Amino acid sequence: MTKPKPALRSGPIRTRTHELELLAPARDADIGIEAVNHGADAVYIGGPDFGARHNAGNGVADIARLVAHAHRYHARIFVTLNTILRDDELEPARRLIHQLHDAGVDALIVQDMGLLELDLPPIQLHASTQTDIRTPEKARFLQDVGFSQMVLARELDLGQIRAIADQVPRATLEFFVHGALCVAYSGQCYVSHAHTGRSANRGDCSQACRLPYTVTDTQGRIVAHEQHVLSLKDNNQSANLAALVDAGIRSFKIEGRYKDLGYVKNITAHYRQLLDGLLEQRPELARTSHGHSRYTFTPDPDRNFNRGSTDYFVNGRQSDIGAFDTPKHAGLPLGWVTKVARDHLEVQLDEGVSPLNNNDALTYQDLQGELVGMPINTAECVDAARRVWRLVPKDPLPAYKDLRRDLALRRNRDMAWDRMLDKPSAERRIGVWMSLSDTTDGLALTLVDEAGTEAVATLAVERQPPRDLARAESTLREQLGKLGTTVYAAHEIRIACAQPWFVPASALNALRRAAVEALDGARAKALQPLPRDAAVAPPVPYPEDTLSYLANVYNQKAHDFYARHGVQVIESAYESHEALGEASLMITKHCVRWSLSLCPKQAKGVQGVQGTVRAEPMTIRHGDEVLTLRFDCKPCEMHVVGKMKPNVLAQAKREERQRLAEGVPMTFYKARPTA
Repeated sequence: MTKPKPALRSGPIRTRTHELELLAPARDADIGIEAVNHGADAVYIGGPDFGARHNAGNGVADIARLVAHAHRYHARIFVTLNTILRDDELEPARRLIHQLHDAGVDALIVQDMGLLELDLPPIQLHASTQTDIRTPEKARFLQDVGFSQMVLARELDLGQIRAIADQVPRATLEFFVHGALCVAYSGQCYVSHAHTGRSANRGDCSQACRLPYTVTDTQGRIVAHEQHVLSLKDNNQSANLAALVDAGIRSFKIEGRYKDLGYVKNITAHYRQLLDGLLEQRPELARTSHGHSRYTFTPDPDRNFNRGSTDYFVNGRQSDIGAFDTPKHAGLPLGWVTKVARDHLEVQLDEGVSPLNNNDALTYQDLQGELVGMPINTAECVDAARRVWRLVPKDPLPAYKDLRRDLALRRNRDMAWDRMLDKPSAERRIGVWMSLSDTTDGLALTLVDEAGTEAVATLAVERQPPRDLARAESTLREQLGKLGTTVYAAHEIRIACAQPWFVPASALNALRRAAVEALDGARAKALQPLPRDAAVAPPVPYPEDTLSYLANVYNQKAHDFYARHGVQVIESAYESHEALGEASLMITKHCVRWSLSLCPKQAKGVQGVQGTVRAEPMTIRHGDEVLTLRFDCKPCEMHVVGKMKPNVLAQAKREERQRLAEGVPMTFYKARPTA
């Protein structure tokens, strides 16, 4: 069916508040290019330094290559510069920001307010998840100091999101819709630094939340043994996109700057299809970039690594948000064991399960409920009618604990799926309407893209009446429609000449190429830089007049920023090592008492139980690591409390002395005078 030609517009089609953005992650530029190809409206990627992912840095030249590809579709590239910075890192960060701006990057994602005190280029600023945006007051402040887009805390429900949206009419609200969930409020976790010296706020988290812990109460009784009580299922908001739009979310963010190519392709395509379906139902909404993607596969988020799924707190507190048994990927149901032999096993597949492959990986639960992985060396079908396969695992069968007949199996690596996503799996094209018309000395070809951008190319050429009118028109359409090496696809080709002339194919090809080049140029001019929002003057006051270490102030410029906005008392960041006693090393909306059905609110009204269950502290232990859980029931939050290890302080002192000896001292903000 031929789509109607769009009307030409001199300005934007819709205001920003009605545009939806699918924001995908990229570990490197090649993955970012595939994210764009698979439908992303924007991509976020780490630069060479300061990107909050220790092993996911990219050179400026690679980012420029990604920018060039994305901008062809009017997709945007955001660079994460969202660690907290020492004073000696501010100038390198400033120079890097200028380089990124020169490379065409559209926006920076930042956490450290000290950056706002520097001489920055006119590049748009986005507030990182590490800024911990949970209240309308915090969001309004960030809007008023110049942030154009902000990602809200994952823990918010729809009502809280709506309340924030009402207070920030100028900012675009962003929300994580898929991927791993950090159990702590972002920016409010210091367990990794306290125990290992690796700071989550500086992109080097040791992921203590994924470890197994033994939980004891105040009397020393074991409540849970070797359970991953701080490990959460993965975020999946597939069912909530329309509700999030209604609440005010406009940017839908996929987690995963450490994730591989297959994950980014699959999850981006999944949410692209969901959002496109929503856009078809809601004509008042539009997407922020151009073009439509076609896929060689059917997206399925369950195919990628996941710990089960939850929509977390979007629809209120849920009882099944934890991945307490294992933080690993169990995979999809496969079948069951029918025979265990000396060097192989036989498996019968469930109905509808795709065939097994060499090098697939399976999982099962042992008798203690622990997940056991079983990579497969060879897989051979021995009875197609009954779906029975003979499998030879990588290791000898006795190595697999509790492997037995009738055991249920799952598959967490499907080599056929992986190989399919390793190949080109999407094509993204921008729709164009083409019109061929006469000029005084030849032909003109007009192209109008789906956004209304127009370009015209002309060619002086001899026109001859054709011998066969029908064939001549068909030939003209065929030659003009050869857009295969471009980013365009013809929605309609109109022959508006006096008659379908005979024109040499070489001339038509030259005319088409010239028109495409003109349209590329017109589209490049139409893509305007994202504006850098100015801060409100005079400086608006910060919602609080006192800041603890939880504000992550790690440099003097950040201190000056908050002081300029009315804060009277400003403590230094936890990484400055001034909070040496017991401290909240993690603040989280997840509650272990609730998850273990030991919450006083759960017991309220239950006869014989009410009043006997109290929110007393608990202790969690992993090896020699012991932490205290304290429960703040009014906001329904949990604090994980502990101290910084002496060896972390000693290592920090050694590093400071080493840097000083090398002539490049480390300098950072301290609230107390240095002895």
